[in-house]
Amino acid sequence: MLPLSILDLSFATTGASCAQSLRNTIDLAVMADAIGFTRFWVAEHHNLPSVASPAPEIMISQIGSVTGRIRVGSGGVMLPNHAPLMVAERFKMLEALFPGRVDLGIGRAPGTDPVASYALRRLQGDVQADDFPQRLEELMAFGAGAFPPNHPFSRITVMPSDVPLPPLWMLGSSDYGGKLAAQIGVGFAFAHHFASHDAADALLTYRNRFAPGALAKPHAILATAAICAETDEEAQRLASSADLSALRRSRGVYGPLPSPEEAAAQEYGPQDLAFIRRNRARLFVGTPDSVRDQLLELAGSVQADEIMLTAAVHDHQARKHSFRLLAEAFGLPAGA
Repeated sequence: MLPLSILDLSFATTGASCAQSLRNTIDLAVMADAIGFTRFWVAEHHNLPSVASPAPEIMISQIGSVTGRIRVGSGGVMLPNHAPLMVAERFKMLEALFPGRVDLGIGRAPGTDPVASYALRRLQGDVQADDFPQRLEELMAFGAGAFPPNHPFSRITVMPSDVPLPPLWMLGSSDYGGKLAAQIGVGFAFAHHFASHDAADALLTYRNRFAPGALAKPHAILATAAICAETDEEAQRLASSADLSALRRSRGVYGPLPSPEEAAAQEYGPQDLAFIRRNRARLFVGTPDSVRDQLLELAGSVQADEIMLTAAVHDHQARKHSFRLLAEAFGLPAGA
């Protein structure tokens, strides 16, 4: 059975505070550590009322301090928003604090709208320029101490100096990230839960083009959305929150995740229902065995080495239970 991991976005939910959403993420990570999940990643978003955490490094530190086995990482750090030196420093610190347990997932997008992107980058040069390749090259050079002797940055010591940069992962929702990950020989995580690009094309391109680097062989993570319950009816009820949230986002409304009761009270027109049906192609909903079989079928078709799950469930206990059911269905060794 494939390794199973979690991507948690710290969804803001109606009827609860954002502070509670952050605490829920930490609580979920403690459970994931105890029942055998491989990784627990957190993300970076800005100016989104639907997502409570804009700072994955802080969440990684908090999660790392209350877990003992699971790998914790960023899914991801949006490199256009940050000076590469700062990313190198922060993640080497995390690696020093939690040795052998940190992943550095890197994204190319800003993780926000154009205005917030400008606010994040306005003192870092041209916000319209795509300087991601240069930033990535600089980050890797800081991590490896690989600037040429005549380069001004060769005089910079990235502290803590006796700690390596954690393993690098490229994130993507198209084939760009996969091609780049293959070129530099690192892992690749594909965001099937929101991508319009074909997962098979992205992951197979990555695998076919892979050249050994930090990794001797490719490692492809399929990130997707899944919601489980003991009955299909309950799973569908829980998933109605994700349906309404996705519909609202398609209209530019990024509010907290609604409850199933709010979703049940919503009036849906024919176009709304058609959008929800289309969106369900990226969301696996049902009983544990049914969802497990669907996930394994998809993962096999795209040759994924690992499945990473996210779940937009309004009730925190129901969300934990959904992940617990899938852990059991996949036969995860508790405390492995």
